[in-house]
Amino acid sequence: MTDTPANSAPVEATAAPTTLAQRIAARLGAQVISADESRGETVVDVLPENWLAVAQALRDEADFHFEQCIDVCGVDYLSYGQAEWDTTDVSWTGFSRGVEGEGPGRFKWSNRPLVGAGHRRFAAVAQLLSIKNNQRVRIRCHAADDALPVVPSLTGIWPGVNWFEREAFDLFGIVFDGHPDLRRILTDYGFVGHPFRKDFPLIGNVEVRYDEALGRVIYEPVTSVEPRVGVPRVVRDDSRYDQAQAESAAK
Repeated sequence: MTDTPANSAPVEATAAPTTLAQRIAARLGAQVISADESRGETVVDVLPENWLAVAQALRDEADFHFEQCIDVCGVDYLSYGQAEWDTTDVSWTGFSRGVEGEGPGRFKWSNRPLVGAGHRRFAAVAQLLSIKNNQRVRIRCHAADDALPVVPSLTGIWPGVNWFEREAFDLFGIVFDGHPDLRRILTDYGFVGHPFRKDFPLIGNVEVRYDEALGRVIYEPVTSVEPRVGVPRVVRDDSRYDQAQAESAAK
């Protein structure tokens, strides 16, 4: 029998991963950028080159078994985290009082908002559901190129996302490489631009009216609509649950 040296430190057993985020990080390793849990939701960030491999593993491996992809959407992180609402010096009149007019859709191109530090502009986000394990996970992939955002298509793994990816292509201009029929699905065939991009004018580029003199419908630059803001475009934590917990603890 070999004696343990008196001055040696005890070896601590490595704790087995318990949460879904920890198990995903332990299993997929360098294939994922991060796997975190916040507010009871699991979010996994993936590089474009690993997007399909991670999705395949999350679907096929019994420990995960995310057999359904219930949604794929696009996100534009232009001006993410920037607020356009003035909270110290505002007027008392007007629908958009307090708005400094610097938000997307209400700026001069020379003063346009920029992508925040640490973020690429466009991302594809997929919501996965495991009925077998009663779990959900959100996986996100930032496109490497802002000028031509390209993300591999998930249609080969979950065929049902076909129309979801077409919608993200139509509204955000994200190209899903490998999609069998990538074309617009909501806007018109001749529509110019992608209306959910944050630098797309809120009032649009053109308006349509019937011209009695010409006897036909004509398209012309928008002149009858003023851009306005109804909801502060800022990121805030929801404190309602913290308040409820504090009140419960006080009883």
